Amino acid sequence: MENPFEIINNRLERIERLLENISSNNFINEANINLPKIMNLKQLASYLDVSKGYLYKLTSTNNIPHSKRGNRIYFDIEAINEWVLENKIWTQKDIEEQVNNYLLKNRR
Repeated sequence: MENPFEIINNRLERIERLLENISSNNFINEANINLPKIMNLKQLASYLDVSKGYLYKLTSTNNIPHSKRGNRIYFDIEAINEWVLENKIWTQKDIEEQVNNYLLKNRR
């Protein structure tokens, strides 16, 4: 008869390896999330973590890129991602680099 502690230890090692594989696969999959190219209002509200009412306000004022087909509103996820990132807040390092580049180009 096998040592029960050895059996438990082997099983724990297998579980540990499986958890490590799952963890590393989730990390990789987070970067490769399969998002639909076109989203409806409910999907986009969930994606951006905002209310549907807020999205209706943005669409009615034409402040967010969208398309309409009848009463339905659709969003191109690539255009939305660009829209979200268009108001980038510059870091102190970015500003210093811009200043240095400007000073190098405009020497007198």
